Amino acid sequence: MRGLLGLVAAVLVLGAIGLADAWSALGTTPNGARLERIAQSKQYRNDRFVDTIPRVEPDLWEATRRWLAGEKFSQPTSSLPIVLRSAADFATPLASGVRITWFGHSSLLVEIEGRRVLFDPVWSERCSPSQFVGPKRFHAPPLSLAELPRLDVVAISHDHYDHLDYATIRALKERDLTFVVPLGVGAHLEYWGVDPKRIRELDWWEETRVAGLTLVATPARHFSGRGLGADRTLWSGWALIGETRRVFYSGDTAMFEGFRQIGERLGPFDATLIEAGAYNALWADVHLGPEQAVAAHQAVRGRVMLPVHWGTFDLALHSWVEPIERVIAAGRAANVTVVTPRPGESVDPEHPAPPARWWPKLPWKTAQQAPVVSSGL
Repeated sequence: MRGLLGLVAAVLVLGAIGLADAWSALGTTPNGARLERIAQSKQYRNDRFVDTIPRVEPDLWEATRRWLAGEKFSQPTSSLPIVLRSAADFATPLASGVRITWFGHSSLLVEIEGRRVLFDPVWSERCSPSQFVGPKRFHAPPLSLAELPRLDVVAISHDHYDHLDYATIRALKERDLTFVVPLGVGAHLEYWGVDPKRIRELDWWEETRVAGLTLVATPARHFSGRGLGADRTLWSGWALIGETRRVFYSGDTAMFEGFRQIGERLGPFDATLIEAGAYNALWADVHLGPEQAVAAHQAVRGRVMLPVHWGTFDLALHSWVEPIERVIAAGRAANVTVVTPRPGESVDPEHPAPPARWWPKLPWKTAQQAPVVSSGL
């Protein structure tokens, strides 16, 4: 009995520690003046943001069964050849042109015409409200937060844990920079101590000027939520527009007609940063998959494609190398220029290197074996 009571006590203590660890990371829901502005959005109906096309929701029983069964080769079994960086590597901003550094998953530093924009920074060990449980990184961040160069903007695509990280935002909140986010996401940032004067929240197609750059919140086909109710905040992609250079970041999204509209209104783009991983036919209405990622790049009129949202966390039911293998195959078939930097490596869209394999040769399923096609197209 003493042993049983001790076990129960230990479980309760660990549960309390886990809850305390996760509580602040959950964030908060919009209210007051912020909620009043949200209610004016065309995307907001019946107390929720709605998707561009109604979603076909996944079969939760089947998804759970397959998740519990696991997938072979879903994680690396050895260290990855990341490129370690330091502040000195970024000491001199680019006077013109574009340089993009991929830190893994969807965390990217875009240097454009002398300005710096950091997209969806996630430096934590796990993309989870708790650092005790949840998907763990395949590799360490190639650059420490302390070594990040001066930034002009941090842009967030949506509030999922693999894109909006509590600890990283807390570490960046004292810097002299502007946070640009979709509607409602500012509630989390303000709750975590970010000065509301440095937060700009945008609806789709709205734009803001920061440090001589224009950022446009572009439509996306996805969803939001951190366990506090789904779709209370908006999700988006971002068009980053300088005097002569343009970069498009898709955020998380399924395929939809909006890519063509983005290309017509805001393109062409020197480079596109498009999510290509964490897909499955069961949830084809919230992620692109590799082949549709290449099609989205073409639709927005991109020149060089950098696939993101892969290679850092195990978030799906495919081999961890499958996204990049399929993007390369689809890119070759469509005559699209694809770049494959290692985590920490920088890319110059003016001089794109051909795809170089830094990941191991592992089994993966082709588009014919495991097709991913969004509904409603």
